[in-house]
Amino acid sequence: MTATKGLEGIVAATSSISSIIDGALTYRGINIDELAENATFEEVIYLLWYGKLPNRAELAKLQEQLDQYAVIPEQVIAQIKLYPAQTNSMAALRTAVSSLALYDEEANDMSEEANLRKAIKLQAQLPTIIAAYSRIREGKDPIAPKAGVSIAYNFLYMLSGNEPADVAVKALDQALVLHADHELNASTFAARVTVATLSDIYSGVTSAIGTLKGPLHGGANEAVMVMLEEIGSFENVEPYIQNALANRVKIMGFGHRVYKNGDPRAKHLQKMSRELGKLNGDLMLYEMSTKIEELVTGQKGLKPNVDFYSASVYTTLGIARDLFTPIFAISRVSGWTAHILEQFSDNRLIRPRADYVGASNVKYIPIEDR
Repeated sequence: MTATKGLEGIVAATSSISSIIDGALTYRGINIDELAENATFEEVIYLLWYGKLPNRAELAKLQEQLDQYAVIPEQVIAQIKLYPAQTNSMAALRTAVSSLALYDEEANDMSEEANLRKAIKLQAQLPTIIAAYSRIREGKDPIAPKAGVSIAYNFLYMLSGNEPADVAVKALDQALVLHADHELNASTFAARVTVATLSDIYSGVTSAIGTLKGPLHGGANEAVMVMLEEIGSFENVEPYIQNALANRVKIMGFGHRVYKNGDPRAKHLQKMSRELGKLNGDLMLYEMSTKIEELVTGQKGLKPNVDFYSASVYTTLGIARDLFTPIFAISRVSGWTAHILEQFSDNRLIRPRADYVGASNVKYIPIEDR
């Protein structure tokens, strides 16, 4: 046996959910560019779960189901109110999602029908949890979700209490489409490993959230915004980046383990960043970002990934920096649950081996002789 660090290049599962082939990302065979330009997030959810795009009746039924389950238990709200003031937002989400299982009578029902219902519940309830957490920590009361509106609309509404502008809803909806699934990424793999033991779907999604929390996965978009805040102005971009490159400091939001010629999702977020900046009359974050891209790509050959421009998009939408990764989870739970359902459908325990490199032939020494 030969170990491969980080499992790079290792094929660990078969899947029909999404693919990355020759730099092109597809969901169920449909190119991400087509979906980003034409599909709603709800259509993508249906596509990931059922393997096809919905007709109007199927989409309406999914919307009804999401509306039905969007309200979270009062006990979870009460629990969130007890979180310490400085709780990490992803830790708060991880804990709240884990606790949802305590109030779901189907939590341990492993039938296909029950697992699909739990997938719908998780998709519907994550936005409600995150918005409630955001308001509670600000000393405000949570806002109940509306029925008959999109997930993007509902989240922005529950966050602020105001009816969101159409352009804001469209921007967030497209971002959710772009983040929905990404083959066997770290959090998806964690979810599949967890449920391969025949643990429940809540455990699988909790594992995925814990994995997404890391700065080398979902946390990268927050790190990009930290960098933009540190730079502060367009004039400071070049000296900041040149100093970082000279000192071999990792610049977040660039490069990707799978994409060698650029992340196909990045261009959609770049366009979104520009459009939102124009509408708000402030293109500073967009212009700073494009200058950083010019310098990093020009000197290092690294191209931006999905995290890079999502930072300026979410900030322009007025979303707090530490909610960027939880928003990622709102989207990616559609993919996580699709993979969990696929894992359950043809399960085998995921149990790789390790290449042992420690000492050998070591003799036990009695304690009195040590």
